[in-house]
Amino acid sequence: MKIKLAIIYGILIWLITYILSTILNPIFTDNLPNINIVVPIIIISVTGFFGILYIRSIERNEVIEGFLGGLIFVIADVICDYIFFIFPQHTVPMVQDYPLHFASMLIITLSITTFLGYLAQMKIDLK
Repeated sequence: MKIKLAIIYGILIWLITYILSTILNPIFTDNLPNINIVVPIIIISVTGFFGILYIRSIERNEVIEGFLGGLIFVIADVICDYIFFIFPQHTVPMVQDYPLHFASMLIITLSITTFLGYLAQMKIDLK
């Protein structure tokens, strides 16, 4: 397992998700006030991208490595949330309902990284 790489990718996922949600959330909340779909879509896209980069460097036990990499991504997200938002009591739309944010981040991230690990172990011959 490449722990340093997973931690770096986890922090980058958090940072890019925060920046994109800060930029895009006002656009969607002004037009669709009762729908908050921006953060989950950003999490899916960014986690998928960095999950692929992480899984590409793994040679064996891809499913387990994908799951463990996803856990590190989630732990990095929680630590960054606490350092930058929870302890300083700085509210942003991304963490207004923190239990929902945590649950969705956990489910989405672990699902994506585990599934990417499953796909990485398959031998596919496209002709």
